[in-house]
Amino acid sequence: MGLEAKLTDDGFFTTKLDAIIEWSRKYSVWPMPMGISCCAIEMMAAGDPKYDIARFGSEVMRFTPRQCDLMIVAGTVTYKMSHVVRKIYDQMPDPKWVIAMGACTSSGGMYRSYNVVQGIDQFLPVDIYLAGCPPRPDNLLNALIQIQDKIGKTRAKDFQDIKLPELTVLQSN
Repeated sequence: MGLEAKLTDDGFFTTKLDAIIEWSRKYSVWPMPMGISCCAIEMMAAGDPKYDIARFGSEVMRFTPRQCDLMIVAGTVTYKMSHVVRKIYDQMPDPKWVIAMGACTSSGGMYRSYNVVQGIDQFLPVDIYLAGCPPRPDNLLNALIQIQDKIGKTRAKDFQDIKLPELTVLQSN
């Protein structure tokens, strides 16, 4: 059986190499879980069979930033911890995205004190703010879908040889 007959019988499709790369980037997001406090429990629940984060290609939660492209910051961030979170973020390869999970991460929540950062957007660029105290796992999946849509609108070659500006980390008084 010749190649032409084989292709006619089995079928084939054509696409651009860029389209395959973009599709694979969109559906293979590897999260870096920064479970700092209570919201981390709901983040872990997103991996159980009921919510099944694996169906979105994100079941591989890595605890090394060099293999991740999505940071999920879940919980209250203190000024001392903000340096660690920023350092881990800086170690992630470009392109990278951030989800601020929960009220405490997004705005300091109920902790209006001198040692709690009133929103991680003061030292990290945040892509998605996830509301709730704590947010439900299905809300995290919705945020992941929004990140995938955002990834689908970017091109891998747009991030080659780009140096992002350094963001400053605020100090507590």
